Amino acid sequence: MMNNKNELVRVFVKGGILSPLDMKKIVLTAEELGASYVHFGSRQDMLFPIKEDNKGKLKKTFESIQTDYDYNQLKHQNIVTSYIADGILPTTPWLHIDIYHYIMEDIDYKHQLQINITDPKQTLVPLFTGNLNFVASEFENYWFLYLRFPRGEKVLEEWPVLVFSYDIPKVAKVLEEIYFDQGQLPINELFEHTINRVSTNNRNIENKLKLPEGIFPYYEGFHKMEGDNYWLGLYWRNNKYDIEFIKHFCDLCMTADTVKQIIITPWKSFIIKGIQWKERIKWEKLLGKFGINIRHSSVELNWHLPLLDKQALELKRYLVRAFDQNDISTYGLTFTIKTAPMVLFTSIVIEKNRTSRYAHKYDLITTFNILYSKDFNPNSTEYMTFAEEVEKEDLAPLLMELSKMYYKQLKYSPAPKAVTTTKPGVLFTKVYQCKNCLTIYNKDYGDPESGIVAGTSFEMLPDTYRCPLCDEHKSNYELMEVHELISVGKC
Repeated sequence: MMNNKNELVRVFVKGGILSPLDMKKIVLTAEELGASYVHFGSRQDMLFPIKEDNKGKLKKTFESIQTDYDYNQLKHQNIVTSYIADGILPTTPWLHIDIYHYIMEDIDYKHQLQINITDPKQTLVPLFTGNLNFVASEFENYWFLYLRFPRGEKVLEEWPVLVFSYDIPKVAKVLEEIYFDQGQLPINELFEHTINRVSTNNRNIENKLKLPEGIFPYYEGFHKMEGDNYWLGLYWRNNKYDIEFIKHFCDLCMTADTVKQIIITPWKSFIIKGIQWKERIKWEKLLGKFGINIRHSSVELNWHLPLLDKQALELKRYLVRAFDQNDISTYGLTFTIKTAPMVLFTSIVIEKNRTSRYAHKYDLITTFNILYSKDFNPNSTEYMTFAEEVEKEDLAPLLMELSKMYYKQLKYSPAPKAVTTTKPGVLFTKVYQCKNCLTIYNKDYGDPESGIVAGTSFEMLPDTYRCPLCDEHKSNYELMEVHELISVGKC
C-alpha cells in the first residue's frame, strides 16, 4: 500500500460527475497499471496506486481514454460542485443541472487554483474549501464569489459584486493568471485588474449570503426520490474500493435505463440516482455478493480524514468504538481529524498538536486540541476551542460532552403557518405512521428528542432511526395522509 498521497495517480472528475462507462474505463486503466482498488478524494476525484514498472505507461494509457490526471505533483486541481444535491436535497430553485454542466465545460484549461461551484441550500458539499468559491445567490444566474488563496488560507474574502453564471469560467481564469503573475493582491486591486482584463455582466450584492442551517444528511443506502425512483449511496470504511466490485457495479448501471451518472461525494463515497423500484433487487443482490454494507450509522459516516493517514484512521476507529459503546448520537454533526494544515468543512475538529523538536530524545505523549465551528455549522469559517492538550484517552468523553452541547443549542423551527386560500376546502399533509403503535412522524415537527430537527424529511432520517415510543425500526413506518378543514382567508 502506498503511504504518501503524492505517490498516487489522481484522476480528475469534474464536479464529481462521470458516466458508468467512464468510471469503468478509469478502473480498468487502474487495474492495467497494477492497482486492485481505487480511493475517492475529498475534492470528488479518484486516486489509485501504481506499480513502479508501470509508470512509463501512464501517459499513453490515459491518452487512450481521454481523461485528465496527474501523478506525484498535486499541481492541477479538480472542480468541486454540489450537483450531487439535485433531486435529493433542498436546492436553489433556479440552479438547474444544465448550469453546472455549462460552467464545467467552459472551464477548459488546466487550473491550479481549486474551484468550488455550490448551492448554499444543500448541506452535503462544502461551500468554502476552494480557492475560488462560487456560491449561488437568490438572483437567477448570479453567484457570490469568495476567495481563499493558497498562501493566505485562513482569510476568506468576498468579491464586491455577484458574478454571472456564464462569466464564471473567464473570471476564474483571469483570477488565476493574476495570482500566479502578481501574487496575492488586496481584494479591491484584484477586482480592478480583473474588470480591466475581461468584460463581465455583474450585479450588486443586495443581501449577505445565508449559510445553510439544515443538519448534515445521511447519505448512505437506498433513499426515495420523486416518482418510483431511488438513489443509492455507498461508503467503504477504509476508502479502498475494490476494482472488481466497481466493474460489476458500472455494468449494472449501464443496463439500467434510468441510471445515467455516478457522482462522487466529498466524503470519499459515491451516489447514483434513478434506481427503479422493480430493479432494486438487482442492486441488493450485487451488494450482497460482494459483502457491501449499506447500514453504517452516522457515528461512522461523517468523518473527514487526511488521505492515507494511518494514524488518523486508527484514531477514528478508536473514537467510533467509544461512541458506539456509549450509545452517543452524533447525527447532524461532522468530524475532522486534522494532522496537517487543511481547509476545514466540519462541525468538530480533533487537531493533532505539532510534534516537539525534542521528540527524538524523549518519549513524548501525543496531544490534541478539540475545536468546534460557530453554531456547529460546517460551512462556518470561525472555530472556537473546546479543549486543549488532550490525551487520546480523554478525547472520547470530551467529544461526547461536546455532542450534547450541540443538541442543547439546536434551535427548532416552528411548524409552518396555516395556508391562505380563497375558498373552504381540505388541506392534506403527508406523514409517516408507525404500524405498531401508530406514532406519527411529521417532517414539519421533526423529532427533537432524537436530535431530528424540524424540516427533516422522513427519507433523510438515518436508517438507524427508531420509533420514539415503541422502538420499532424506521422500516415499520408507512406513508399516510392526514387532513384538516381550511376556511376562507388566513386560518
